[in-house]
Amino acid sequence: MRRYLVAVVLSGLPSTAYALAVGDSPLRATRAAGSLVRGGVGAGVVVHLAVSAFWTFVLTRLGVRGVIRGAIAGLLIAALDLEVIGRHNPDIRALPRVPQWLDHVAFGVLVAGRRG
Repeated sequence: MRRYLVAVVLSGLPSTAYALAVGDSPLRATRAAGSLVRGGVGAGVVVHLAVSAFWTFVLTRLGVRGVIRGAIAGLLIAALDLEVIGRHNPDIRALPRVPQWLDHVAFGVLVAGRRG
């Protein structure tokens, strides 16, 4: 549970920092997640929590441990989330790619790289 909470809170830092640096809305990615269920920011928070819980369960169940394996898992999750599923959604497709990929890598590292 701790890994999930840490990953949920901190994994969005790369895209948030990027958005702030370029003058974009730090909630843009959250709104894009909400658009998957035809909602806004509130729906995006729910989608983010649910998707993060799912991937935390998967990584934990598969026994993915360590920073390197977590980063690889994050890259694989990004490929699925952003490039396979997200390509069908214009809001997700419009997000800057590198910060989103970095968020996913951070998520994998935070879930798999921590003990407890």
